[in-house]
Amino acid sequence: MIYFKRLLDDREYEISSYVKKYLLDHSSYDIELHIGCDSQNFSKHTNYATTVLFHIGNTGCHFLYHKERLPKIEDMWTKLWGETTRSVNIANYLKEKGIKIDSIDLDFNSDENFKSNKLVSASVGFVESMGFKANVKPAILPAISAADMMC
Repeated sequence: MIYFKRLLDDREYEISSYVKKYLLDHSSYDIELHIGCDSQNFSKHTNYATTVLFHIGNTGCHFLYHKERLPKIEDMWTKLWGETTRSVNIANYLKEKGIKIDSIDLDFNSDENFKSNKLVSASVGFVESMGFKANVKPAILPAISAADMMC
């Protein structure tokens, strides 16, 4: 079982049960499910925030998050690859529970002028090989915006 929190009450919820109930309770809405992860280095730690985000038509978003604090990861590739694997792990977990994932949002930029561009090919390839759609910047990535806020 994997647990995530909500901002509203800071309680922990088993993520697959929460997603199923939320989708059932809001079945009259056009909802897309996005997964994302962001990381930030602070002092001697690397903080990861993984999000499961419900994009509710044109009315807004609702999300849950899971935070991790690890010893500082200096290597950019390793730190960013950790974002990819965390997102894929949650997406696979939800998929195994019968939940459809609309996309995995990756906090990487398709513009070669950005350092994160070095991971686009590998990360998108990995995500798509697992059967998910991958989104990267400059596309609007709501799950990444939520994860960035939580970092």
